[in-house]
Amino acid sequence: MKYLLFLFCTACCLQQVFSQSSADSSTAYFQKGVTEEKARRFMVAFNQFQKAIQFKADNIDAQRELGVVAVEMHRYDNATQAFEKVIGLQKDDPVAVENLANLYFWTRQWPQAVAYAQKAQQLKIGKNMNYIIGKCYYEQEDYGQGFKYLQAASREDSTNAEIPYLVARGFVDMNNYKGAIPFFLRAISLDSSKVQWVYECALTYATIPDDKSAIKYYELAALRGFKKDNDFYENLSDSYLAAGEVEKGLELLLKVYQKKPADLDLLYTIAHTYYRLKKYQDAIDFWDKILSLDKENAKALYMIGVAYQKKGDGDKGKQLCDKAIQMDPSLSSLKTERKMEM
Repeated sequence: MKYLLFLFCTACCLQQVFSQSSADSSTAYFQKGVTEEKARRFMVAFNQFQKAIQFKADNIDAQRELGVVAVEMHRYDNATQAFEKVIGLQKDDPVAVENLANLYFWTRQWPQAVAYAQKAQQLKIGKNMNYIIGKCYYEQEDYGQGFKYLQAASREDSTNAEIPYLVARGFVDMNNYKGAIPFFLRAISLDSSKVQWVYECALTYATIPDDKSAIKYYELAALRGFKKDNDFYENLSDSYLAAGEVEKGLELLLKVYQKKPADLDLLYTIAHTYYRLKKYQDAIDFWDKILSLDKENAKALYMIGVAYQKKGDGDKGKQLCDKAIQMDPSLSSLKTERKMEM
């Protein structure tokens, strides 16, 4: 019995010695880590803090600094794990709460970012928490909550151009295009480098529709360096046509046609634009291009017939229209409309 008691006491003493030794080792590695962190040797510091935690898992200081240096190295998974362990040891740790709000925001984990950002607000710590919460709600398509926090963020920082931009995008997502415009204008006035925003503003004006304003902002986007690809020219041409500047719209359409010669929608728009300009033979030529690609396109054939009649060749035009109606009886309604027009 005395022997067993001796063994138990010996084991307890050894455990205490080992625990004290582990704590001392953890402290030593932590201090080395702090020295390396101050010298901005973050990888070395990271390893030292890891060793400190290996010796003492509940070393909250080592866990916290491990998270800090992981953020510096953009090792966000390691940082998140470290700060979550800090929260497990001390739920209101201000460094961990603020960093977790940012980390979850940077990694697009919106609900978690909102939770920690709101916690930071309760603790009255951190910066830009209204912005973080507002954008997170926007990304989750909760525009009511998003606008509420983004308005608060705008009062805190009226120079942050992304805030009015997010509000503008929210209005667009809700199909409230007129509501979006003031916020687009505010955003692009704050940050002239965001040419994509200028282009989106133009698209929004075109959707209202306010094509004269759309043209202005398409041209501004191009002036600021927006890529003038086929989509750009087609959208700009649509606004020119809608605004009554048909010649300018046609010029752009023909430029796109050089790159997209088999685009049926584009060919039809060009043909119809020539028709609007009363250049009937040019219109016929482009409707013929459609037929060369799609011999069953009854509408193109019908419009060729109409164009011939406009040119003064009534018999040929009528024959072509009748043939088109045989191919597609629904075109007979166009015949009625054309008679009313004539």
